[in-house]
Amino acid sequence: MRFKYLIIIYFFLTAFSCKAQTIINYNDNHIHYMGRIAMRDDAAELSWSASSIKINFEGTGVSVVLKDERADNNYNVIVDGKVISVLHPENGKKEYELVAGLPKGKHSLELFKRTEWAMGKTWFYQFELENKGKILAAPATKKRKIEFFGNSISCGYADEDTTGQDRGTSAYENGYISYAALTARHYNAELHNTSKSGIGVTVSWFPMVMPEMYDRLDATDPNSKWDFSKYTPDLVVINLFQNDAWIVNLHDNEQFKARFGNTPPTTDFIINAYANFVKNIRAKYPKAHILCILGSMDATKAGSPWPGYIDKAVAGLNDKNVYTHFIPYKNTNGHPSAKEQQAMANDLITYIDKNIAW
Repeated sequence: MRFKYLIIIYFFLTAFSCKAQTIINYNDNHIHYMGRIAMRDDAAELSWSASSIKINFEGTGVSVVLKDERADNNYNVIVDGKVISVLHPENGKKEYELVAGLPKGKHSLELFKRTEWAMGKTWFYQFELENKGKILAAPATKKRKIEFFGNSISCGYADEDTTGQDRGTSAYENGYISYAALTARHYNAELHNTSKSGIGVTVSWFPMVMPEMYDRLDATDPNSKWDFSKYTPDLVVINLFQNDAWIVNLHDNEQFKARFGNTPPTTDFIINAYANFVKNIRAKYPKAHILCILGSMDATKAGSPWPGYIDKAVAGLNDKNVYTHFIPYKNTNGHPSAKEQQAMANDLITYIDKNIAW
Protein backbone atom coordinates (compact mmCIF):
# COMPACT_ATOMS: atom_id res chain seq x y z
CA MET A 1 0.00 0.00 0.00
CA ARG A 2 2.83 2.35 0.90
CA PHE A 3 4.48 1.66 -2.48
CA LYS A 4 1.18 2.48 -4.21
CA TYR A 5 1.00 5.88 -2.45
CA LEU A 6 4.59 6.63 -3.42
CA ILE A 7 3.76 5.93 -7.06
CA ILE A 8 0.75 8.27 -6.92
CA ILE A 9 2.83 11.03 -5.34
CA TYR A 10 5.55 10.54 -7.94
CA PHE A 11 3.14 10.93 -10.86
CA PHE A 12 1.49 13.94 -9.21
CA LEU A 13 4.82 15.72 -8.77
CA THR A 14 5.89 14.83 -12.30
CA ALA A 15 2.68 16.20 -13.79
CA PHE A 16 2.95 19.36 -11.72
CA SER A 17 6.56 19.94 -12.71
CA CYS A 18 5.70 19.54 -16.41
CA LYS A 19 3.15 22.32 -16.10
CA ALA A 20 5.43 24.58 -14.09
CA GLN A 21 5.68 28.12 -15.40
CA THR A 22 8.72 30.30 -15.92
CA ILE A 23 7.92 33.85 -14.80
CA ILE A 24 9.46 36.77 -16.73
CA ASN A 25 8.78 39.99 -14.80
CA TYR A 26 8.30 43.32 -16.57
CA ASN A 27 11.77 44.56 -15.55
CA ASP A 28 13.64 41.49 -16.80
CA ASN A 29 16.49 42.37 -19.16
CA HIS A 30 15.46 39.56 -21.52
CA ILE A 31 12.55 41.77 -22.67
CA HIS A 32 12.91 44.18 -25.59
CA TYR A 33 10.67 47.24 -25.32
CA MET A 34 9.92 49.58 -28.21
CA GLY A 35 8.27 52.98 -27.78
CA ARG A 36 7.98 55.54 -25.02
CA ILE A 37 7.18 53.18 -22.17
CA ALA A 38 7.09 54.25 -18.52
CA MET A 39 8.67 51.80 -16.08
CA ARG A 40 6.61 52.03 -12.89
CA ASP A 41 7.24 50.37 -9.52
CA ASP A 42 5.43 47.14 -10.37
CA ALA A 43 4.67 47.24 -14.10
CA ALA A 44 5.58 48.70 -17.48
CA GLU A 45 3.04 51.31 -18.59
CA LEU A 46 2.18 51.38 -22.30
CA SER A 47 0.22 54.23 -23.86
CA TRP A 48 1.63 55.35 -27.23
CA SER A 49 0.62 53.73 -30.50
CA ALA A 50 3.11 51.12 -31.78
CA SER A 51 4.57 50.49 -28.33
CA SER A 52 5.63 46.87 -28.13
CA ILE A 53 7.03 44.17 -25.85
CA LYS A 54 9.07 41.36 -27.39
CA ILE A 55 10.84 38.26 -26.15
CA ASN A 56 12.69 35.26 -27.54
CA PHE A 57 11.99 31.97 -25.81
CA GLU A 58 12.24 28.22 -26.05
CA GLY A 59 8.97 26.46 -25.32
CA THR A 60 5.44 25.75 -26.45
CA GLY A 61 3.28 28.53 -24.99
CA VAL A 62 3.18 31.96 -23.37
CA SER A 63 0.71 33.80 -21.15
CA VAL A 64 0.79 37.42 -20.02
CA VAL A 65 -0.53 39.38 -17.03
CA LEU A 66 -1.99 42.78 -17.98
CA LYS A 67 -4.36 45.45 -16.70
CA ASP A 68 -6.02 47.98 -18.97
CA GLU A 69 -7.15 51.43 -17.88
CA ARG A 70 -10.53 51.38 -19.64
CA ALA A 71 -10.66 48.10 -21.59
CA ASP A 72 -10.34 50.16 -24.75
CA ASN A 73 -6.99 49.00 -26.14
CA ASN A 74 -6.07 46.28 -28.61
CA TYR A 75 -2.79 44.44 -29.15
CA ASN A 76 -1.54 42.33 -32.00
CA VAL A 77 -0.10 39.03 -30.78
CA ILE A 78 2.83 38.31 -33.10
CA VAL A 79 4.52 34.91 -32.96
CA ASP A 80 7.59 34.19 -35.08
CA GLY A 81 6.92 37.32 -37.10
CA LYS A 82 3.25 36.58 -37.89
CA VAL A 83 0.14 38.21 -36.38
CA ILE A 84 -1.85 35.30 -34.93
CA SER A 85 -4.55 37.11 -32.95
CA VAL A 86 -5.75 40.38 -31.42
CA LEU A 87 -5.83 40.74 -27.64
CA HIS A 88 -8.38 43.06 -26.01
CA PRO A 89 -7.31 43.31 -22.34
CA GLU A 90 -9.93 43.95 -19.68
CA ASN A 91 -9.98 46.64 -17.02
CA GLY A 92 -8.84 44.47 -14.13
CA LYS A 93 -5.51 42.72 -13.69
CA LYS A 94 -5.78 39.39 -15.47
CA GLU A 95 -3.77 36.60 -17.06
CA TYR A 96 -4.25 35.92 -20.79
CA GLU A 97 -3.02 32.97 -22.81
CA LEU A 98 -1.27 34.39 -25.88
CA VAL A 99 -0.21 31.22 -27.65
CA ALA A 100 -0.16 27.49 -26.90
CA GLY A 101 0.71 24.28 -28.67
CA LEU A 102 3.79 25.59 -30.44
CA PRO A 103 6.28 23.04 -31.68
CA LYS A 104 9.18 22.63 -29.30
CA GLY A 105 12.07 24.92 -30.08
CA LYS A 106 12.97 28.59 -30.30
CA HIS A 107 10.30 31.21 -30.93
CA SER A 108 9.69 34.96 -30.72
CA LEU A 109 6.63 36.70 -29.32
CA GLU A 110 5.63 40.35 -29.53
CA LEU A 111 2.71 42.34 -28.15
CA PHE A 112 2.15 45.38 -30.38
CA LYS A 113 -0.17 48.21 -29.28
CA ARG A 114 -2.57 48.97 -32.13
CA THR A 115 -4.29 51.86 -30.38
CA GLU A 116 -3.19 55.38 -29.45
CA TRP A 117 -2.91 56.91 -25.99
CA ALA A 118 -6.41 58.38 -26.17
CA MET A 119 -7.66 54.82 -25.59
CA GLY A 120 -5.93 54.70 -22.21
CA LYS A 121 -2.95 52.97 -20.68
CA THR A 122 -2.11 49.29 -20.28
CA TRP A 123 0.06 47.90 -17.49
CA PHE A 124 2.24 44.89 -18.27
CA TYR A 125 3.34 42.82 -15.25
CA GLN A 126 4.86 39.61 -16.55
CA PHE A 127 5.07 36.86 -19.12
CA GLU A 128 4.63 33.23 -18.13
CA LEU A 129 6.31 30.54 -20.21
CA GLU A 130 4.38 27.28 -20.09
CA ASN A 131 5.82 23.81 -19.43
CA LYS A 132 9.08 25.06 -18.01
CA GLY A 133 9.83 27.18 -21.06
CA LYS A 134 13.16 28.96 -21.20
CA ILE A 135 13.68 32.66 -21.79
CA LEU A 136 16.39 33.49 -24.32
CA ALA A 137 18.50 36.59 -24.93
CA ALA A 138 16.46 39.71 -25.66
CA PRO A 139 15.81 40.49 -29.33
CA ALA A 140 18.61 42.68 -30.63
CA THR A 141 17.93 46.38 -31.08
CA LYS A 142 17.62 47.07 -34.80
CA LYS A 143 20.35 49.11 -36.44
CA ARG A 144 18.01 51.72 -37.88
CA LYS A 145 15.73 53.90 -35.78
CA ILE A 146 12.84 56.02 -36.98
CA GLU A 147 10.37 58.32 -35.21
CA PHE A 148 7.11 59.74 -36.49
CA PHE A 149 5.42 62.85 -35.18
CA GLY A 150 1.90 62.84 -36.56
CA ASN A 151 -1.85 62.85 -36.19
CA SER A 152 -4.64 60.35 -36.81
CA ILE A 153 -3.16 59.29 -40.15
CA SER A 154 0.03 58.12 -38.45
CA CYS A 155 -2.01 56.37 -35.72
CA GLY A 156 -4.01 54.34 -38.24
CA TYR A 157 -7.33 55.92 -37.27
CA ALA A 158 -10.27 54.00 -38.81
CA ASP A 159 -7.95 52.12 -41.18
CA GLU A 160 -9.88 48.90 -40.51
CA ASP A 161 -13.36 50.40 -40.92
CA THR A 162 -14.43 48.85 -44.21
CA THR A 163 -17.95 50.30 -44.05
CA GLY A 164 -16.98 53.82 -45.09
CA GLN A 165 -18.26 55.29 -41.81
CA ASP A 166 -14.75 56.39 -40.79
CA ARG A 167 -15.24 55.23 -37.21
CA GLY A 168 -12.40 56.19 -34.88
CA THR A 169 -13.12 53.84 -32.01
CA SER A 170 -10.44 51.37 -30.94
CA ALA A 171 -12.04 48.46 -32.79
CA TYR A 172 -11.21 50.07 -36.13
CA GLU A 173 -7.78 51.55 -35.38
CA ASN A 174 -4.74 49.45 -36.19
CA GLY A 175 -1.42 51.22 -35.87
CA TYR A 176 0.34 48.09 -37.09
CA ILE A 177 -0.84 48.80 -40.64
CA SER A 178 -0.43 52.57 -40.55
CA TYR A 179 2.03 53.91 -43.12
CA ALA A 180 4.35 54.72 -40.22
CA ALA A 181 4.61 51.12 -39.01
CA LEU A 182 4.72 49.77 -42.56
CA THR A 183 7.61 52.07 -43.39
CA ALA A 184 9.52 51.10 -40.24
CA ARG A 185 9.10 47.38 -40.96
CA HIS A 186 10.22 47.88 -44.56
CA TYR A 187 13.52 49.24 -43.27
CA ASN A 188 13.68 46.76 -40.37
CA ALA A 189 13.84 49.77 -38.08
CA GLU A 190 12.92 50.45 -34.48
CA LEU A 191 9.82 52.67 -34.32
CA HIS A 192 8.58 55.40 -32.04
CA ASN A 193 5.20 56.78 -33.09
CA THR A 194 4.67 60.03 -31.19
CA SER A 195 1.27 60.77 -32.66
CA LYS A 196 -2.29 61.59 -31.62
CA SER A 197 -5.51 61.84 -33.59
CA GLY A 198 -6.74 65.40 -34.01
CA ILE A 199 -3.47 67.12 -33.14
CA GLY A 200 -1.97 70.09 -34.98
CA VAL A 201 0.97 72.44 -34.77
CA THR A 202 -0.94 75.65 -34.11
CA VAL A 203 -4.35 74.28 -33.08
CA SER A 204 -5.96 70.89 -32.46
CA TRP A 205 -9.43 69.45 -31.95
CA PHE A 206 -8.61 69.36 -28.21
CA PRO A 207 -6.64 71.66 -25.86
CA MET A 208 -3.08 70.58 -26.75
CA VAL A 209 -0.81 70.98 -29.78
CA MET A 210 2.17 68.94 -30.88
CA PRO A 211 4.79 71.44 -29.60
CA GLU A 212 3.26 70.88 -26.14
CA MET A 213 3.08 67.08 -26.44
CA TYR A 214 6.17 65.98 -28.35
CA ASP A 215 8.46 65.83 -25.30
CA ARG A 216 6.18 63.90 -22.92
CA LEU A 217 6.54 60.36 -21.62
CA ASP A 218 2.93 60.30 -20.41
CA ALA A 219 1.05 62.45 -22.90
CA THR A 220 -1.70 63.15 -20.35
CA ASP A 221 0.75 64.66 -17.82
CA PRO A 222 2.53 67.94 -18.68
CA ASN A 223 5.09 67.22 -15.96
CA SER A 224 6.02 63.83 -17.39
CA LYS A 225 9.01 64.37 -19.66
CA TRP A 226 10.57 61.91 -22.07
CA ASP A 227 14.31 61.32 -21.80
CA PHE A 228 15.44 61.89 -25.39
CA SER A 229 18.80 60.25 -24.69
CA LYS A 230 17.03 56.87 -24.52
CA TYR A 231 16.22 56.82 -28.22
CA THR A 232 18.04 58.63 -31.00
CA PRO A 233 16.40 58.16 -34.41
CA ASP A 234 18.35 58.23 -37.63
CA LEU A 235 15.25 59.51 -39.42
CA VAL A 236 12.40 61.65 -38.13
CA VAL A 237 9.20 61.96 -40.18
CA ILE A 238 6.79 64.81 -39.37
CA ASN A 239 3.28 64.57 -40.83
CA LEU A 240 1.30 67.49 -39.41
CA PHE A 241 -0.96 70.38 -40.52
CA GLN A 242 -3.96 68.30 -41.66
CA ASN A 243 -5.93 69.36 -38.57
CA ASP A 244 -4.67 72.95 -38.63
CA ALA A 245 -5.90 73.18 -42.23
CA TRP A 246 -9.44 72.59 -41.04
CA ILE A 247 -9.62 74.39 -37.74
CA VAL A 248 -8.08 77.72 -38.82
CA ASN A 249 -11.19 78.20 -40.98
CA LEU A 250 -13.66 77.32 -38.20
CA HIS A 251 -13.87 80.62 -36.37
CA ASP A 252 -16.60 79.39 -34.01
CA ASN A 253 -14.63 76.32 -32.99
CA GLU A 254 -13.80 76.24 -29.28
CA GLN A 255 -10.13 75.49 -29.87
CA PHE A 256 -9.86 78.19 -32.55
CA LYS A 257 -11.13 80.74 -30.05
CA ALA A 258 -8.83 79.42 -27.30
CA ARG A 259 -5.75 79.74 -29.54
CA PHE A 260 -6.57 82.73 -31.76
CA GLY A 261 -9.49 84.61 -30.24
CA ASN A 262 -11.45 86.19 -33.06
CA THR A 263 -8.55 86.70 -35.47
CA PRO A 264 -7.34 83.90 -37.76
CA PRO A 265 -3.59 83.25 -37.67
CA THR A 266 -1.50 84.91 -40.35
CA THR A 267 0.52 83.00 -42.91
CA ASP A 268 3.72 84.13 -41.21
CA PHE A 269 2.46 82.86 -37.86
CA ILE A 270 1.68 79.43 -39.31
CA ILE A 271 5.04 79.17 -41.09
CA ASN A 272 6.98 80.29 -38.03
CA ALA A 273 5.12 77.86 -35.76
CA TYR A 274 6.05 74.95 -38.02
CA ALA A 275 9.66 76.12 -38.34
CA ASN A 276 9.96 76.43 -34.57
CA PHE A 277 8.67 72.91 -34.07
CA VAL A 278 11.24 71.53 -36.51
CA LYS A 279 13.91 73.51 -34.64
CA ASN A 280 12.79 71.81 -31.42
CA ILE A 281 13.19 68.40 -33.06
CA ARG A 282 16.59 69.36 -34.44
CA ALA A 283 17.73 70.44 -30.96
CA LYS A 284 16.81 67.01 -29.59
CA TYR A 285 18.31 65.10 -32.50
CA PRO A 286 21.27 67.07 -33.92
CA LYS A 287 22.34 64.38 -36.41
CA ALA A 288 19.00 63.01 -37.60
CA HIS A 289 17.56 63.37 -41.06
CA ILE A 290 14.22 65.18 -40.68
CA LEU A 291 11.59 64.61 -43.36
CA CYS A 292 8.60 66.99 -43.30
CA ILE A 293 5.71 65.42 -45.17
CA LEU A 294 2.01 66.08 -45.60
CA GLY A 295 -0.74 63.82 -46.91
CA SER A 296 -2.65 61.94 -47.99
CA MET A 297 -5.85 63.71 -46.92
CA ASP A 298 -7.20 66.99 -48.27
CA ALA A 299 -4.41 69.23 -46.95
CA THR A 300 -2.55 68.17 -50.11
CA LYS A 301 -5.40 68.50 -52.58
CA ALA A 302 -4.92 70.83 -55.54
CA GLY A 303 -4.84 74.48 -54.47
CA SER A 304 -4.10 73.82 -50.79
CA PRO A 305 -1.64 76.37 -49.35
CA TRP A 306 -0.37 74.02 -46.63
CA PRO A 307 2.43 72.28 -48.57
CA GLY A 308 3.69 75.77 -49.43
CA TYR A 309 3.75 76.73 -45.76
CA ILE A 310 5.94 73.73 -45.03
CA ASP A 311 8.25 74.48 -47.95
CA LYS A 312 8.75 78.04 -46.73
CA ALA A 313 9.29 76.96 -43.13
CA VAL A 314 11.94 74.44 -44.12
CA ALA A 315 13.65 76.76 -46.59
CA GLY A 316 14.16 79.28 -43.79
CA LEU A 317 15.99 76.73 -41.66
CA ASN A 318 18.96 76.39 -44.05
CA ASP A 319 19.45 72.80 -42.89
CA LYS A 320 20.57 70.39 -45.62
CA ASN A 321 19.28 67.42 -43.64
CA VAL A 322 15.69 68.67 -43.45
CA TYR A 323 13.57 67.65 -46.42
CA THR A 324 9.99 68.11 -47.64
CA HIS A 325 7.76 65.67 -49.46
CA PHE A 326 4.03 65.74 -50.11
CA ILE A 327 1.94 62.61 -50.59
CA PRO A 328 -0.86 63.22 -53.13
CA TYR A 329 -4.44 63.68 -51.99
CA LYS A 330 -6.16 60.29 -51.94
CA ASN A 331 -9.42 61.88 -53.17
CA THR A 332 -11.69 59.63 -51.11
CA ASN A 333 -13.78 60.31 -48.02
CA GLY A 334 -12.53 59.87 -44.49
CA HIS A 335 -9.19 58.68 -43.22
CA PRO A 336 -6.84 56.43 -45.18
CA SER A 337 -7.98 52.83 -45.47
CA ALA A 338 -5.60 49.92 -45.08
CA LYS A 339 -4.99 50.01 -48.83
CA GLU A 340 -4.39 53.77 -48.77
CA GLN A 341 -2.04 53.44 -45.81
CA GLN A 342 0.02 50.96 -47.84
CA ALA A 343 0.03 53.39 -50.78
CA MET A 344 1.31 56.11 -48.46
CA ALA A 345 4.08 53.84 -47.20
CA ASN A 346 5.07 52.95 -50.78
CA ASP A 347 5.21 56.64 -51.71
CA LEU A 348 7.25 57.54 -48.64
CA ILE A 349 9.68 54.64 -49.09
CA THR A 350 10.27 55.61 -52.72
CA TYR A 351 11.12 59.16 -51.68
CA ILE A 352 13.44 58.06 -48.88
CA ASP A 353 15.29 55.60 -51.12
CA LYS A 354 15.90 58.28 -53.74
CA ASN A 355 16.80 61.20 -51.47
CA ILE A 356 18.05 60.19 -48.02
CA ALA A 357 21.15 58.17 -47.19
CA TRP A 358 20.53 57.02 -43.65
